[in-house]
Amino acid sequence: MDRREFVTRGGVGAAGLIGTGLTPRAAAAIAPSRTEPFSLDYAPHFGMFRESAGDDLVAQLEFMADQGFRSLEDNQMRQRPVEEQERIARTMRRLDMRMGVFVAHTIQWREPNLASGDLDERAAFLAEIRDSIEVAKRVGATWMTVVPGHVDLRQHLDYQTAHVVETLRQASAILEPHGLVMVLEPLNPRDHPGLFLKGMPQAYQICRAVDSPACKILDDLYHQQITEGNLIPNMEAAWDEIAYFQVGDNPGRREPTTGEINYANVFAWIRERGFDGVIGMEHGNSRPGVEGERAVIDAYRTVDAGGR
Repeated sequence: MDRREFVTRGGVGAAGLIGTGLTPRAAAAIAPSRTEPFSLDYAPHFGMFRESAGDDLVAQLEFMADQGFRSLEDNQMRQRPVEEQERIARTMRRLDMRMGVFVAHTIQWREPNLASGDLDERAAFLAEIRDSIEVAKRVGATWMTVVPGHVDLRQHLDYQTAHVVETLRQASAILEPHGLVMVLEPLNPRDHPGLFLKGMPQAYQICRAVDSPACKILDDLYHQQITEGNLIPNMEAAWDEIAYFQVGDNPGRREPTTGEINYANVFAWIRERGFDGVIGMEHGNSRPGVEGERAVIDAYRTVDAGGR
């Protein structure tokens, strides 16, 4: 599924049952709220619980919090009007929720930008990073997603890597004074053919070369299951550079328990390492409607408890 259409396809989210305008059928389909938080900080996205909570974003946040979720992930936050960003931020503060990642820049899906070494492309990227600082401050975000874009087929990979490292060093210098972190996301070549950054070892090498607390890895386990598998050993090898996780089962990019990844074991390992960051639920729902949304919540309850 293309990241650009992903967020619009699988979601639903929001407030408790009172005052949300739920139909009797929808209200009856949802079990009483499990208000205890999950042991790990899973972050739904807007739309994931829309059938249960309605279209209003505040109502969706209230529903997420009522179900035990403590964070929000919103790839499109940078594109939202300032007033909407502020409304979301006020609601998250009231609900004691954290902001997960948003995408910090325009991702080049078909043309090389960071890998090319083109100075105009670099300047455009750095300008968007500067703009994203204001978004991050407005919504209380720490992390922002960076995808270095398409490969440059005219250049050797080593030259491309040097170009990417230099651009990210400059971006890190911009972000460090603000305590913000860009997280590099390797994407699998099946869903996103032709992108420069594909795997955990490559992301680790780049982060070590940049050598900044403002440049870390976003380990999306859905992508890495497709690209290389061996999830726990790869997490262990790259652990010092991982700042954020995203999940989705494979095949299908739906909630845990719908595919081949043993998320109960994966989450148990992450928990044992003392990870206290956010785990973004970047996937769709396997079933439609309120029942499908309840299935997502139940799946996370199952895998969250399964490794304890």
